Amino acid sequence: MEYSTFGRHVAVDTWGVDFELLNNAEWLQAQMVDAAEACGATVMSVQSKQFEPQGATVLVLLSESHLSIHTYPERGFAALDCYTCGETVDPQLAIDHMISLLKPEKVYAKKLVRGMGEFEVETPEIKQAVMAK
Repeated sequence: MEYSTFGRHVAVDTWGVDFELLNNAEWLQAQMVDAAEACGATVMSVQSKQFEPQGATVLVLLSESHLSIHTYPERGFAALDCYTCGETVDPQLAIDHMISLLKPEKVYAKKLVRGMGEFEVETPEIKQAVMAK
């Protein structure tokens, strides 16, 4: 069986996010797992770290690659990224899900198309995901 090397990597810097949201590793972990599932990814494991006096890192290992967030609550800043291999899981959906929850004032994003030779760099349209009730 031959596998495609195609992948998409969405990297996002968010600014103006509420301190309490960014300083809660437990809450972020639950939301990141939901985001991974929302994009159709398979969660393999989750690691999180709550830093003192503030800040958090969450890494969600996916069968398709990874989803991560690193926060600096004192600056209202979070760096998110999601890389997925193949064409069936769209990392943009996971990012959109997190943006809907974090509600940043500013978002800067780039998408790399990888595994096809030279990187292709795009500026994705960030959407707030529709939350299921």
